[in-house]
Amino acid sequence: MPAGEAAARAADDDVIAVGRVGPARGVRGETFVEPWTDAPHERFAPGNRLRTEPASAGPLEVDASSTAGGKLVVHFAGVVDRAGAEALRGVTLFVRAADRPPLADAEEFYDTDLVGLAAVGVDGAPIGPVRDVLHAAGASYLVLDVAGHERLVPFVAAIVPSVDVAAGTVTVDPPPGLFDL
Repeated sequence: MPAGEAAARAADDDVIAVGRVGPARGVRGETFVEPWTDAPHERFAPGNRLRTEPASAGPLEVDASSTAGGKLVVHFAGVVDRAGAEALRGVTLFVRAADRPPLADAEEFYDTDLVGLAAVGVDGAPIGPVRDVLHAAGASYLVLDVAGHERLVPFVAAIVPSVDVAAGTVTVDPPPGLFDL
């Protein structure tokens, strides 16, 4: 599941953070980029236009991308020297939420499809909002705000039997004691 990508229900102006510009590489305007996506070669393919924060730094168009020493190297159109590349250092890069590829499996979700959904019990009682999605030790967890306390809920079908992004809900069937910590 691509980390840090925005919801399909997002408006056309909603954006997904996909990386941050790092230091310059060489003297011809190339930069190292810290990717925040599982598909960096798709996000940073030549011709892709990226919004920026601060907005005054962009938009930036990818001219070329490659890897060097296992790190992503991107050359942006119009950046011709090391000084231009260094001026971009620290800039956060975004794509439009509407531009992300569709998922092939109806049972898969982008993390940010889930963030903000209202968690409800199988009886429909409100539990709290989904604040985040964590991936650790080969498992995924929903981070819920339950009465002002963060609670991790394993994102497995036995505990999370349904997700309805369009309705804005995720159904949780917690085992006894899950929220009693």
